[in-house]
Amino acid sequence: MSLLWVFAALIGSVGQVARNAMQSSLTRQIGTVGATQVRFLFGLPFALLFLVIVTLATGEAIPVPGLTSLAFTVAGALAQIAATALMLVMMKSQSFAVTTAWLKTEPVIVAIAAALILRDPISLPVLAAIIIASAGVMLMSIKPGMPVWQLGRPVLIGLLAGGLFGASAIGFRGGITHLESGGFLIRATSTLALNLAIQTTTLLIWMGIFNRAALYGSFSVWRSSLFAGFLGAFASQFWFIGFALTSAANVRTLALVEVIFATAVSRYAFKQPVSTRQIIGMSVIVLGVGLLLRLQA
Repeated sequence: MSLLWVFAALIGSVGQVARNAMQSSLTRQIGTVGATQVRFLFGLPFALLFLVIVTLATGEAIPVPGLTSLAFTVAGALAQIAATALMLVMMKSQSFAVTTAWLKTEPVIVAIAAALILRDPISLPVLAAIIIASAGVMLMSIKPGMPVWQLGRPVLIGLLAGGLFGASAIGFRGGITHLESGGFLIRATSTLALNLAIQTTTLLIWMGIFNRAALYGSFSVWRSSLFAGFLGAFASQFWFIGFALTSAANVRTLALVEVIFATAVSRYAFKQPVSTRQIIGMSVIVLGVGLLLRLQA
């Protein structure tokens, strides 16, 4: 059981890279909003199927969330919607591997936010880790000959998306751990189903009012949307199992292997060149984030 979360996080990483790649392709067809809702709307049926399978296999009742668990889950759901939309915006202008690497700065953003909002102290080693990770982001962002004023928007979007993904991980972990009954598997799966139901409802209302074209567009490419939804639910199922077994920090630390998977996808699937500078930048980001989480642990 002690190593089960490791396998869950690794499987989740592979599934997430595949899902992100599929969503990146859908963005070009149906736009950012349409591709964002695909992982939720088309993922919900699979999450419900997973929940039925788990209840039949374990014989456990579906736990009813209290106010605290529900609040955590709602916060995580809304943060993930915003983070996913920002991620897809980045994928329009940046390569798949670079986008994934920027998202891996999420632990750095969480640490800075905790220091500013919660007044958590930052030691010199932690500050060094933050500087290292930030240097990696800048190394990947700055292209030779690029004017300085062009750096602000992509870096800001990347850091904001990473911070929101970090907030969503904390929300999901809180939602799972505050359930009062059930084993880790039923708690993880029921929280995932609730999360996707919240996200699907939110986006259906939003798109029904403001962007019906994107909603209709996702159904026009239903085969790709259905596959992306399955990949999203599959990856999330294992992420939530990891969150049920150990801290969000442990899971997100191991998830850094996603950068390696994304680099391979970027190079061989999308035929996007990966420069030596980008590889070094990704390595520096991984080093800084890994050092930060090691110090925090």
